[in-house]
Amino acid sequence: MTDVDLDSKRVNLIQGEYKVSADPKVVFSTLLGSCVGACIRDPIAGVGGMNHFLLPGNDVGSSSSESERFGVHLMELLVNGLMRHGAQRDRLVAKIFGGARMMQGLSDIGKKNADFAKRFLNYEGIRIVGSDLGGERGRRLHFWPVTGRARQSYIASVETMPAPAAPSLPRCVAGEVDLF
Repeated sequence: MTDVDLDSKRVNLIQGEYKVSADPKVVFSTLLGSCVGACIRDPIAGVGGMNHFLLPGNDVGSSSSESERFGVHLMELLVNGLMRHGAQRDRLVAKIFGGARMMQGLSDIGKKNADFAKRFLNYEGIRIVGSDLGGERGRRLHFWPVTGRARQSYIASVETMPAPAAPSLPRCVAGEVDLF
């Protein structure tokens, strides 16, 4: 048996994408690590959509609000796409997944992504009816936008990756010269 019905039309999403559909045969699919997938639908209009976002890390000199604008943009694209297909904002409900901590020793971008998604949906008045956020494992996510069914499976557990080591630079010894 496959992970999606044989008569389904699977639509894969990658980071930075969103899709909307009112086709009952469509199932959205994505892989999530520290990214978050928001599945939003209007049960009355029979339309739903999914996005897959990752907030950029906070570099020196950038604020949290600057990095969140990428998430806001993708969430707004999804909500507006739903409304173009007949959804009404006051009927929207959401399920959110992902936000794992995939690398130890670095900032927990997965938690930042998950916290952002919850804050955005709360601010917009979109009720969260299901979620699975955090942990240390990636997920495969399927979402049927018309029915609102969501199914996730954890990706085989591997040790949480350590933060990459800084590259070592060759040592210079006084008096040596390398010519290229």
